[in-house]
This record gives sequence, structure tokens and C-alpha cells, in this order.
Amino acid sequence: MKQIILGTAGHIDHGKTSLIKAVTGTDTDRLKEEKERGITIELGFAALDLPSGQHLGIVDVPGHEKFVKNMVAGATGIDIVVMVIAADEGVMPQTREHMEICTLLGVQYGMVAVTKIDMVDEEWLELALEDIRDFVRGTFLEDAPMAPVSSLTAEGIPEFIEILDELAAKIPERSPSDLFRLPIDRVFTMKGFGTVITGTLISGRVQVGDTIMIYPSGITSKVRGIQVHNKSADDAGAGMRTAINFQGLEKEAISRGEVLSKPNTLEASYMVDVSLHYLAGNKKPIKNRTRVRFHTGTSEVLGNLILLDREELAPGKDTVVQLRLDTPVALVKDDRFVIRSYSPIYTIGGGEVLNPIPLKHKRLKSDTVEGLKRLGNEEPEALISFHTEASGYQGVSLSHLKMMTNLTDKQLENTLQGLLSKKTLIQVDKENRTYIHPSVFEKLKHDTQGQLADFHKANPLKPGMSKEELKTKFPPLLTSKLFNLTLNQMIKEKEIAQEENIIRLASHAVSLGGKQADVKDKILKTYLNAGLQPPYFKELAKSLEIDAKRAKDVLMHLVNEGVIVKVKEELYFHARAINTLRKKLVEFLEAQGEITTPQFKEMTGVSRKYVIPLAEYFDSTNVTLRVGDVRKLRKR
Repeated sequence: MKQIILGTAGHIDHGKTSLIKAVTGTDTDRLKEEKERGITIELGFAALDLPSGQHLGIVDVPGHEKFVKNMVAGATGIDIVVMVIAADEGVMPQTREHMEICTLLGVQYGMVAVTKIDMVDEEWLELALEDIRDFVRGTFLEDAPMAPVSSLTAEGIPEFIEILDELAAKIPERSPSDLFRLPIDRVFTMKGFGTVITGTLISGRVQVGDTIMIYPSGITSKVRGIQVHNKSADDAGAGMRTAINFQGLEKEAISRGEVLSKPNTLEASYMVDVSLHYLAGNKKPIKNRTRVRFHTGTSEVLGNLILLDREELAPGKDTVVQLRLDTPVALVKDDRFVIRSYSPIYTIGGGEVLNPIPLKHKRLKSDTVEGLKRLGNEEPEALISFHTEASGYQGVSLSHLKMMTNLTDKQLENTLQGLLSKKTLIQVDKENRTYIHPSVFEKLKHDTQGQLADFHKANPLKPGMSKEELKTKFPPLLTSKLFNLTLNQMIKEKEIAQEENIIRLASHAVSLGGKQADVKDKILKTYLNAGLQPPYFKELAKSLEIDAKRAKDVLMHLVNEGVIVKVKEELYFHARAINTLRKKLVEFLEAQGEITTPQFKEMTGVSRKYVIPLAEYFDSTNVTLRVGDVRKLRKR
């Protein structure tokens, strides 16, 4: 059977709560203050079984202008609205505002209950009905049925219930969603049970024993018990008024406005991209960076409204905006919202979420604006392509795509597989299932080529750039997995080459010019003649009257070629001298088993300033192994 939620709406003291009591027998005003003042302050809840057997969950909302934020919270997730209008007063300010809110929240089904007919005569009632027909003209209630009723005498109540039954039959099944979400509208404790959270389950399912997370706080707990419409249940699904009892959860740690979901399925964001309708009834345009109250789900959050394509928005107009909020919210694409002014407080607009976790946008960029405008009606493949391209090197994870597309798991999987098979999507990380757009991958390859070309130009005698240095040339958002994937692909396509940890363009080859060749000859001759007693490099450059930087570039080129050997900083030897000494040292150790530092000094015939670096060099190159005061031949 379908799960249907009915919500009331209408001006204060027009009889919403009395009507619900007359229909269900439940008084939804439960607070002492509500009883004393005779007005609804908080949300009230009831249930009704219709003659057809269809079950309705009912949310009764306050009508006073001071409690409109509670009304918005109650209107979240409703399928049918009963607009309650008293026959003796007719359409009033909160009637109009509640109508606007229901429209902005996307409510499509409803009826009008004309209450307190026992207080007016037939002629007055007819005038009231005519006034109401004018009021609903052009709204989603224009063709909705009207039911004149008296909660006091029960006149019209049977007809009211019959209309509800007919309406309930027209309500379509809720759109499928695998993402469990329950915006919290009440938190309380019960003796023997502990903390209980209630709300209208707007999508997915939850079972006893499930681990859930509260967003945005990140608190996790296990579901201890579930009640649906005041009856114990093993699970609950979309469209059900649900109460959940948790293990070890403190009431003070939770508040209305937060959302229950499974761990790591949502992400709270301080920014939201939305499609905004600015109500025609507003008296003046709204300006960029206006302070607003953002109502979505059961939350109210303050923030600034950023107009991306203009400086101000005229009444009755639509556009895309980015909301930058004081407190993070956890939403998904297509969630509805209402915006109210900061002060004085009244409803000014609303719409639906385009991207719940956007990057910060620069204003007045036409490609950004046009891209966002398309998001409302794009097909799944186009949606995924847009988000992966916009995310750049960072890519988009599977969990983020669920929020950004609001597709079922099956729809999303099928779409991803289709894009991957057509090679219009690239999976970067199989473990975390992160994706990038092919254009981003091509840009990364192009930028890698550019970085290497610039390096080769600035350092013509170096074989290439270290892998670590190359990665630092890109934003921190670039993951190691994407970086390595890019390099491997470029190596495969013979665009670059890698030798150990050095990356170079495949076309790059070190060649010495005329002056550099002269410097090379001088350096080689000096080190060859010096044998095991070469000058330190600074002394060499000074004695040969060579520019130190140019000489160092040539020297490192010779090191990379293996002609010169670096023993320690500033101390280099000709490879011939090192190889000769290595051979002599190995033969000695094979014969004697070990060698002391004095014996090694005698073998080399040089001073201590060379002996110690040379001995440590042979240790570091795995020729010898130091054991106490002697060195032995390292086993191979």
C-alpha cells in the first residue's frame, strides 16, 4: 500500500487542529502552552485510516506568523495539503503565505477545507466560497475540491473524509530512491527507551539494527527500535511518519533540522547551488549578497544569496544562485526549499536544489550560469559529464554522484557503465570509485608536457625532472592515483619516458653546446689527473674561472652519464679512479676478510679528508659493511 502524508495549512485560529481532532479523534496540540493559549505552536501528529483502507499520516502545522518556520518543517515530505480557511474570516495573510510555501515546496495535490460553517449563514458561506475560488485561481489548488465543514457539529466531516479517500487514490507512488533520509522534526526521551527521533521518512528504508549517522554533526548510533504511526515495526520506508529509538544517544546532541542517513552517504556543505523563483508579490528586487533564511527539510539556516548572473533579481523572475550558509546542510539534488527574508521575516521565494555540494563559483561567468541552468532538466549521462568536468583534477566519487544526481543505485550504475564503455568517463580510483572527465585527463596530459618542456628549457643538461617535483607543479587536489595513471598512459603512448625516478619528454636528449663542451673537457681532465685527491667542486670552479652554475650543470650531466661519481656534497671523483679503488678493495677483503680505517688509508694513499668519505661511499653502495671499527665485504 502507498505511504501518504497529509499536511494542514492555513491562518491561525481557522480550525486546523480542531478539524484533525474531528476526523481522527486525536488532539495534536500536546504542549501545555498550546492548551493555555489555544493556538498551535509546535508540529502535531495524527493518523487516519480511510474507508478504502488507505492509511494517512497527518502533520498539523501552526498557523501563527511567528511559527512559520515550524510550518515549513512540517510541510516537508507531505503528499496532500488541506488548506484550511475559516468561513467567517475567509482568506487571511497566513493563508496566502502558506499557499506560497506549499507551491515552492512542490506540493501538487490538495483540497480546501472551509471550516466553522456553523458560525455563518448560507449567504455568507457562499460569499466565502466565491472569495476562496478567486484565491486559488492560478494555483495548484485551482481545480481542487472544497469541503465546507464544522468541527463542532461534525457537519460535512463524512464528505471531507470521502474527498480525502478519492484524493489518496490519485497520489502516485513515490519516486524510488535507495538513499535513506529522515529530516528530524522532534527529539525527546522516553523512560525505558532513551532518545527518540521522529520525522517523515522522505526516501529509502531503515531497519532495526542499522547503523545510522546524523548530519551534519557526524554522530553515529545503532537503531534500537522503530515505530510507524505509533506501532512497532522492524523497518520503515519512504512516506512513513517514523519514530526511531537509538542506543546510547544523548538528546542534547541532536536537534531539529539535522538529517538521519547511513554513514558516509551524505556530505554537509556550506554552499548550495539552487534554482530560485523570486515571488511576484515582493515589493522590490533582491540584491546580490542579500542575507536570507534558508528553509529546507526541517532546518532553518542563515546565509547569503549570491546572484551569479546579475546584480539584482526582479519580483516574479527566476535564476540560478549559490547560497553560502552559516551552517552546513546535507541535501541531494531536487530537494525543495523556501527562502524567507532576514528581517522583517516573510517568505520571498524558493525552488529546488541543483547541486548540494558545489565548488565556490565566480560571479558573472556565462558558462557556469548556463551549465547550472541545464542541471534541472539534464539526462543522467549529461548530469554526470557536467559534474566530472566541473570537478577538474579532484574528480567525483560515487557517493557524491548519488547526491548530485539523485538517481537510484541501479540507474546510476547503468549510466556509469554506459559512459565508461563509450570512454566518455574515466575511473581513476577503483577502491573509492572516483571518476574524471576525459577532457580533464587530456588537459592534465597537456599540462604535464608543458611542465616538462619548461623544465628542459631551463635545465638543458639535466636528464629530466624528479617525479616528486613534477607533482608539486599541480594543485593539491590532484591525487597520486590520477597522477600515476596520467604518467603511465603518457609512457604507454610514448609521449614521456621514465628512468628510475626521473621523468622527461620522450623527445628530450641532453646535448652540450660549444662552450659547455669546453667546460666538460676541463672538468674531466681535472678529475682524471687528480685521481683520489680531487679538489672540492667550489675550488675547481674557482681555479678554472668557470661560472659556478654552468659548471654545476655540466658536472651533473657527467654524473648522470656515469663518468663522474658523487661521493658526498661538493666531493666528486672520476669514475676510473673509483672503479680502480673498488676492485683493489674487494680483492683485499676477499683475501683478508676485513679492513680497518688505517689499512684503507694506506691502500688509498690519501689524507683522512678523502679516506672517510670514500669508506662511507662504499658502505652506501653496498660494497662494504661496517662492523664496529672494521669493514667487511657485503654478501651479495
